[in-house]
Amino acid sequence: MALSQVELVEGLSALIGAPHVLTDPDAMAPYLKEWRGLFPGKARCVVRPAHTQEVASVLQFCHTHRIPLVPQGGNTGLVGGQTPWQSGDEIVLSLQRLHRIRDVDPLSDTMVCEAGVTLLAAQEAAEQVDRLFPLSLASEGSCTIGGNLSSNAGGTAVLAYGNARELTLGLEVVLADGRVMDLLGRLRKDNTGYDLKNLFIGAEGTLGIITAAVLKLFPRPRAQATTICGMASPQAALQLLAAMKDRFGNGVTTFELLPAIAMDMVCDHIPGNRNPLTGRHAWYVLLEISGADDGLNERVETALAEAIDRSIIDDAALATSLDQRMAFWRLRETLPEAQGFEGGSIKHDIAVPLASVPSLIDAVCARVQVLVPGARPVPFGHLGDGNLHFNITQPKGMDRAAFMALWDDVGAIVYDETVKLRGSISAEHGIGRLKKSLLREVKDPVALSLMSDLKRILDPLNILNPGKVIDLS
Repeated sequence: MALSQVELVEGLSALIGAPHVLTDPDAMAPYLKEWRGLFPGKARCVVRPAHTQEVASVLQFCHTHRIPLVPQGGNTGLVGGQTPWQSGDEIVLSLQRLHRIRDVDPLSDTMVCEAGVTLLAAQEAAEQVDRLFPLSLASEGSCTIGGNLSSNAGGTAVLAYGNARELTLGLEVVLADGRVMDLLGRLRKDNTGYDLKNLFIGAEGTLGIITAAVLKLFPRPRAQATTICGMASPQAALQLLAAMKDRFGNGVTTFELLPAIAMDMVCDHIPGNRNPLTGRHAWYVLLEISGADDGLNERVETALAEAIDRSIIDDAALATSLDQRMAFWRLRETLPEAQGFEGGSIKHDIAVPLASVPSLIDAVCARVQVLVPGARPVPFGHLGDGNLHFNITQPKGMDRAAFMALWDDVGAIVYDETVKLRGSISAEHGIGRLKKSLLREVKDPVALSLMSDLKRILDPLNILNPGKVIDLS
């Protein structure tokens, strides 16, 4: 028999304290929609446990009474995986109060963070012991470690350090029935059976709730050379990437591609931004090289001069101060904000093999122009690892609502061309609600069947983020 609202609230309040079971509509509102407003939902309440045992008690309670729940970190996701459905049957399990950094060990280059620690706080804790936690996202001030792991976040440093999965040594996970699995080992080598932690990284809270993680740390770079390069084409950008990797190896830590329209947007709409290069170039790359402080800027300057001599790039500007470096980064980081000033934007997060990036851009742009004449493609992002945010901005003068109504039609073009090249329909944002139906179309059927089997084994009552990623109904 289903619990009444009073019984639900009283039962949860007994476990974690009444002040942390939110039922007031105004108090609940920030947890029920994400920042773009695309996936609003309803919930019976919002529960805010403070430590792992409270999470375990809540899950045991929900399992006993068959109450579905939606885990949520910083609520910065882009595919609707962190918000409840409109049915109002679920509770939201916010992990923001699990915000302790349990340990930082510079000798083993590890750090143990709870799920509610913000990415920025984790970076700062590493910096305090002269180490680097390299995961870096635009939302790092508000996104959380639990959310980063649940979506297998990528960001701007994947090229050198890997995504969230590759930055994780161990996990603490609460299973659907409330059992706590402690895999918080610091070992770099452990061949004692299945690597279970990787089941939960990227699962978006559908298999278990990540409550803590052992994260890898790295030596802090003693110097960074940051440059903006202008060039004629994405193919030239790939030539530049190859040349820089040949010379600097893993020192190439950032390689971000921007089309001219993106540079125009950030300079037109964001105060303080300016193009550091003379003239307008068809494409730009934000390139950062990290290494020892032994003439790094001079070596990068020499490499850039050679690239100009070889006609790979047309121009380049090398940051000569921290302020200039931050100004270069703002050109990349303010692009999503700048796009908003140009009207509707249909967004995609895809990846293809590096060599296929130019042909993907050409094919998608051509087909989109046939579907929506005057549409303005803005493919940008992490070229170094083949991940593009392939956004399409509405034609000038077109009604925003009419353009946004074409989301699925435009998406069909982007995903069709991506799949042709054996790419991924979701490089770093996850599946959530937005891409669940697409997953059935592009995932190997055997793999999809196995995913369903794992969901049934680990969450037999289907209470963990039901209807997200994979549908058991």
